[in-house]
Amino acid sequence: MKQFFQEISSLLLASLVLISTFSFIVEKHYCGRFLVDVAVYSKAKDCGMDMMDHEDSPGDHVKKKSCCKDEIVVLEGQDELKVSFDQLEFSDQLFITSFFYSFADLFLLHKEKAYIPKEYSPPERYKDVQILFETFLI
Repeated sequence: MKQFFQEISSLLLASLVLISTFSFIVEKHYCGRFLVDVAVYSKAKDCGMDMMDHEDSPGDHVKKKSCCKDEIVVLEGQDELKVSFDQLEFSDQLFITSFFYSFADLFLLHKEKAYIPKEYSPPERYKDVQILFETFLI
């Protein structure tokens, strides 16, 4: 059971490290107030409603406001995996060491040792007389 728990916890911790190093880019395309497309690691598809610049005459440029909106969410991953213990303040170091010491103490199995003082001899054993002389009541 202990080995199974260790395997599961090591697998979970390895996946946590792997996920924390990933970076994600999520693009969303809204047309008006409706969500049209969501894309991860790629460009969101356009709805085809983008307004173009209209030219009535060579000198006039009329721009109409587009009803579409693109939203980009960037989730940055962790670049540094090794955090030095020396960079922490003394109070943080003290908290971490005391936390791990008390937490590890919860899961250690302590074997109880029978304490028999050397000055005293153990008491004599009780002899069952009926079994010793094989006399039983019927």
